[in-house]
Amino acid sequence: MDLLYTTTATSVNGRSGTVTVAQSPLVFEMSPPKGLGGSSNDGVNPEQLFAAGYAACFAAALHSVIRSRKLRIPLPKVQLEVGIGKDEGGGFALAAKIHGVFSELDKAEAMSLMDAAHEICPYSKATRGNIKVDLSAEAQ
Repeated sequence: MDLLYTTTATSVNGRSGTVTVAQSPLVFEMSPPKGLGGSSNDGVNPEQLFAAGYAACFAAALHSVIRSRKLRIPLPKVQLEVGIGKDEGGGFALAAKIHGVFSELDKAEAMSLMDAAHEICPYSKATRGNIKVDLSAEAQ
């Protein structure tokens, strides 16, 4: 693969430390949520960062599908939920729910766009077969 862009994030002390992203203003003080042994749900955790990146990437893929189909509709909103829990082997695993909020479309058309975006989104490709991802759409 011929890479078009690369970036580097550096973590010190994992979930209770700091993450710095090179060549950007992004510096995060990490804090595990209560569900993973933290003292509160304040602070930033890896699941939030993954959800933010996946949501932005999926929205871009969705916009690409809309353009390729030459649809003249308002761009949809993408809500992406990431969860972490114990897997059957006693380790941890992720799951994601991706919800598109559309206007000027019926639900079947909206789901068709979501399915097409899921096929081309780089995050979806990276997670396919590795984590459970549920897609849904809402037509307003």
